[in-house]
Amino acid sequence: MTAGKGGNKVTSTVNSIDIPNIQRYHFEITVSGSSCNKYPAKQHARNVAARLGVTTGLIYLEGMPTVLAEDSDQPVPFRQRRYFYYLSGVDEPDCRLTYDIKSDTLTLYLPSYDLRHVIYNGQGLTPEDALHKYDIDQARYVDSLSSEIASWVQQHDLSSDIFVLHASQTPPSTNGARVDATRLQPVMDALRAIKDPYEIDMIRRANVISGLAHMEVLRHIGKMSNEAEIAGLFLNVCTAHGAPNQAYEIIAASGENAAVLHYIRNNQPFKNRQLVCLDAGAEYKCYASDVTRTFPLNPKGEWPSLEAQNIYRVVERMQEECIKRIKPGVRYAHLHVLAHRIAVEELLKLGILKGGTVEELLASGVSTSFFLHGLGHHIGLEVHDVSEKPIMAQDDGEVPSALAPTMMRSPCSLSAAPLEPGMIVTVEPGIYFSLAALQKAKTLPIAQYINFDVVERYLPVGGVRIEDDILVTPDGYENLTTAPKGDRALEIIRSSH
Repeated sequence: MTAGKGGNKVTSTVNSIDIPNIQRYHFEITVSGSSCNKYPAKQHARNVAARLGVTTGLIYLEGMPTVLAEDSDQPVPFRQRRYFYYLSGVDEPDCRLTYDIKSDTLTLYLPSYDLRHVIYNGQGLTPEDALHKYDIDQARYVDSLSSEIASWVQQHDLSSDIFVLHASQTPPSTNGARVDATRLQPVMDALRAIKDPYEIDMIRRANVISGLAHMEVLRHIGKMSNEAEIAGLFLNVCTAHGAPNQAYEIIAASGENAAVLHYIRNNQPFKNRQLVCLDAGAEYKCYASDVTRTFPLNPKGEWPSLEAQNIYRVVERMQEECIKRIKPGVRYAHLHVLAHRIAVEELLKLGILKGGTVEELLASGVSTSFFLHGLGHHIGLEVHDVSEKPIMAQDDGEVPSALAPTMMRSPCSLSAAPLEPGMIVTVEPGIYFSLAALQKAKTLPIAQYINFDVVERYLPVGGVRIEDDILVTPDGYENLTTAPKGDRALEIIRSSH
């Protein structure tokens, strides 16, 4: 990676980035030669074929078409189908691809030449451009797709399968060929869960850009007065660093809004609110980051109340204790239970919970009234990325069903397989004071364990969540997230005042 400003160049590795200094530079990826730094589409295709366990057949995928908004001539924002991207590296609309397993031939089909489109939008990709840019063997215009599919079917005498994701995406001119719409997606899900070095680098870069944006928000928070200013600045920084697309809608939730897990209105003034929960992550070349930071709204970089500081420290301990245990073979669901155990221990100390031992409270599930979601999820081409169909893990009695909310995603679900090297997962514990959740708790037997008078003092806190993206390595983990948090974040706010 090279970074330049004023004609100077600095060579650095992402692992050793100095975030304060790096903000002075504009990043540019320099490609030498026609094959350097290409997305590894061909290797992905070979891996899919190997996992399918076949030596002949045709994989067929359709990219995302151009779609117009209803009753309009304006297109909706384009977002490439992720399975298509995984086998192509192409972030362009209206494309198709085939992979002939026996001949090891990956072919990209481009939208046909259209004079009106060229006049309005410029020349799109040509087959020559595509061969230079992408890790493919052949490039054609889509006009030839039907005849080439028919020719392939004829050559294989209906003896080989055509693999598609969905029956609705069967290619033209199959002429009675066997179409398999069941095996491809589970295979690709399994492979996508384990990231290769190229994918890890893309997620690392997405995290660096997100880190820059989070830092800029910290530096300016003392001058802001509205959630919209946070969201606007975050997006501006990401766009300036080559990541205009967000992995998900920005969540800039101040005060009580932070108790809403997916709050995206981002339009409320701060007034006298204590904290903001900023859940925002850039997408870089279709790969996601997912980062949450919670920090005070005052320009002094001080906790506005003892209650706010207390809850932040609870969540901080939950996250740190879970992250340091990540390694291959660990069942993520056990980390989820550990986070609940810590929450129970700390909420007992604060007097928010009462009337039982840690084990009794843990078994009751009362902590789910405050820790409202799973500990984390896979991340990759989707912010909530896919993984292999869960297999039933050994029932060792360590995961109480009371701690398994229905919204948990793999690998946090109780039936998920153990962590493996190459997986990237989020660790995002939170403690929330949701009026809806607390009202529900009052109607349940767990109400006996909640001191609602003490809870009343904590309602203005809203919620605290801290989230990092963690790569599982052969001997442990690597935290890919660079955004400041905890005491370091407070120091940045103070020093910018």
